[in-house]
Amino acid sequence: MFKKTPLWACLSLVAAALSVTGPASAQEQVVNLYSARHYQTDEALYSNFTKATGIKINRVDADDAGILARLKAEGAASPADVILLVDAARLWKGDADGLFKPIKSPLLEAAIPAKLRASESAEGTTWFGFSTRARVIVYDKLRVKKADVDSYEKLADAKNKGLLCTRSGAHPYNLALFGAMTEHLGEVKTEAWLKGLVANMARDPKGGDSDQIKAVASGECGIALTNTYYLARIMRSNAPEDKLVADRVGVVFPNQQSWGTHVNIAGAAVARYSHNAANAVRFMEYLASPEAQAYFANGNNEWPAVPGLKVSNPALLAMSGGSFKSENIPVSAVGSNQIKVQQMLDRVGYK
Repeated sequence: MFKKTPLWACLSLVAAALSVTGPASAQEQVVNLYSARHYQTDEALYSNFTKATGIKINRVDADDAGILARLKAEGAASPADVILLVDAARLWKGDADGLFKPIKSPLLEAAIPAKLRASESAEGTTWFGFSTRARVIVYDKLRVKKADVDSYEKLADAKNKGLLCTRSGAHPYNLALFGAMTEHLGEVKTEAWLKGLVANMARDPKGGDSDQIKAVASGECGIALTNTYYLARIMRSNAPEDKLVADRVGVVFPNQQSWGTHVNIAGAAVARYSHNAANAVRFMEYLASPEAQAYFANGNNEWPAVPGLKVSNPALLAMSGGSFKSENIPVSAVGSNQIKVQQMLDRVGYK
């Protein structure tokens, strides 16, 4: 019912809502945040929210799995108000486990595209994505032709045998991609594709995304998967060794001629037993504001979740040419495929 609200009007309402703060009692208001985001640049997000609203943020840091485990253990005694996670599958899992409270926010429903949030129910929506990162292919420009790796499917082609490097198949970033591939290809074709990836490995999966990029630059691998913000960090670095890496590797946004490149999200939800739900919603609405979206893009090299906002990050602009076609499947569907994907990985021997 909110789809007809102009986006500019929605964002103006976000700014207006943040500027209205109660009198003295505002200084006593809090929001307890459980966050899996460990980025120094996010500190500005939190401090600016407090300056705008008078609401103090008390933060607990852990990884996605640790936060979900803690919420389960704490149950109704949990002090958490907002849950901030960095993976669509983990958001889906927390929702499936009943750890989130449905909310109704016209601002968020107008600002965040339906594919980047949980499915709406009569009670409301449980989680929203606030930033996105693309899972792209990097390749050795001296050894690999861009046309040979311009789709995810081509990673399993025989011509790429002995070239592929990835982090663990069970890592959430890969699970999300493989879950998306299951939506696009179906289970049978996805399992065959995963078997082809295993056959094309240059070495056993290990390390993180930055390690994969550097392994391509060193010649250990010819192609690798990475989230874009890892590559952007290297591209924006002044370190001589990083400049050498950035010069050696090329980047492809896969499947631009078909369904588009896979994107994952960082998102937030109101905790099921929140005692400060109104403040929690207010914080989440702040995350959709132009100011906060700019911090995601320029601070941590992520793309805004709110459509139509211009990105000025030079690394993101350089690697994408200013825009790219992203897949259009709901990220919630990606999460629901996780069990199937894990079973496929076991069957094909993807470590």
